[in-house]
Amino acid sequence: MYSVVWFRQDLRIQDNQALYHAFQQLKKDDKLVLLFQVNPDQFLSDSLNHQAFFESVRHFKATLDGKAHLQIQYGEPQHLFTQLKETLPDWDKVYFNQDTSGYGAKRDKEMIDFFVQHQIAHFSFQDRYLHGADDIKTQKNEVYKVFTPYYNQWKERLKATPLAIDFQTDQVLTDTLFPDDEQQFSELTKHDDGQAPVGEQAAIWQLKQFLTYDVTNYDAARDIPSLDQTSHLSQFLRTGELSIRTLWQALQELPLSQGRLTFEKELCWRDFYHMIYTHAPHQKTQPLRPEFSFIKWENDKEKFQLWQTGQTGFPIVDAAMRQLNQTGWMHNRLRMITASFLTKDLLIDWRWGEWYFQKQLIDYDPASNIGGWQWAASTGTDAVPYFRIFNPTTQSEKFDPDGLFIKAYVPELANLPIKFMHQPEKMTSIDQTMYSVILGKDYPRPMVDHKERRKLAISTYEDSKAYYQDELTHGKR
Repeated sequence: MYSVVWFRQDLRIQDNQALYHAFQQLKKDDKLVLLFQVNPDQFLSDSLNHQAFFESVRHFKATLDGKAHLQIQYGEPQHLFTQLKETLPDWDKVYFNQDTSGYGAKRDKEMIDFFVQHQIAHFSFQDRYLHGADDIKTQKNEVYKVFTPYYNQWKERLKATPLAIDFQTDQVLTDTLFPDDEQQFSELTKHDDGQAPVGEQAAIWQLKQFLTYDVTNYDAARDIPSLDQTSHLSQFLRTGELSIRTLWQALQELPLSQGRLTFEKELCWRDFYHMIYTHAPHQKTQPLRPEFSFIKWENDKEKFQLWQTGQTGFPIVDAAMRQLNQTGWMHNRLRMITASFLTKDLLIDWRWGEWYFQKQLIDYDPASNIGGWQWAASTGTDAVPYFRIFNPTTQSEKFDPDGLFIKAYVPELANLPIKFMHQPEKMTSIDQTMYSVILGKDYPRPMVDHKERRKLAISTYEDSKAYYQDELTHGKR
């Protein structure tokens, strides 16, 4: 008989729930099929996110194929599993790590119906989070909508420990079942030596680097982009090349520090946003706070393009967007600054920004990205109040005081003295000639007046609230 382990966002051999339980239940003469399905319906064109994820799959396959074999299928899941059952009539069990939000939740529900219909026993596991979406609830058994009480319960709960897997290569099917699909996949994932390190070993190395050098000062250093002392583990958690349980256990072996506690709280935010998205599946397209459903976004496409390309005339915003476009990653403080600028200064719909980050981020996590954008736009759970609007200049002065980050990504400003670094528009024409930065030619003037846009944003949000309240009062809702 054959059992299948269906890999998705869990591209690792160690501490993998589905793989662990599959080996535990495998009988002596059974064979285990390791499977990854490529669904073109999920493809993003011209996307750093897309490229990075499939580079991780390519690396995982290359690693496995040295001692076992990762089968590749290409197409829509239900069709592919039908094809697999025709190829292996004796297949009767499937193991996978569950998705409970977004596209993955819908796919899993449909496939469970398929497995039941075809008498294939299915076993699914909560593998991606320290606590699942239904683990932590209020005394009334309701979902938390505010982070702090959730966190107070979360931090007291025991966390699962890593699973040691005895990987039996002789029990894994090594025959290539779908050679044409594997050829198609190899053409999709031509390796580029310039890409960032991927794979289980790279994830463990990055974990050790962070825990050895950066976690102790994480609370103080994480907000300074030029220091680059965030964990850089998000891309490995996103692909599952690093297990969240392995990460948690490694943290617990460190001395207690404010940096460690702050980082643990970030992991709680990850669980919190996953819980919110699971229970509010409309969150990707609708604001969680209905009173902000009527915001009159300006949605100026030319301004959106200037924001995308880092040509806004606000150096910290431009440096952040250029970092994203060049590396597929953005420092967390900068994610907040750029999101606030797009939604509040430009009055461009947060969904446009969320989509662009989805396309570009190599660590894209739907729940966290959507949650973060709704937080910045003041439309989500536990969000920043709509009248608290980041001033990009003061944020720049506070978190990049010496302009080191700006210099790295906006090189045309690199020779400016610090008094002009955060506000080049303050230069006189003589200054511009002296420093070889002609505004409007070498670097854009600010595309908006922040003070004026702040006032407009507040009144626009208040108009939405008033309209919503009027509809409630007059019984239309």
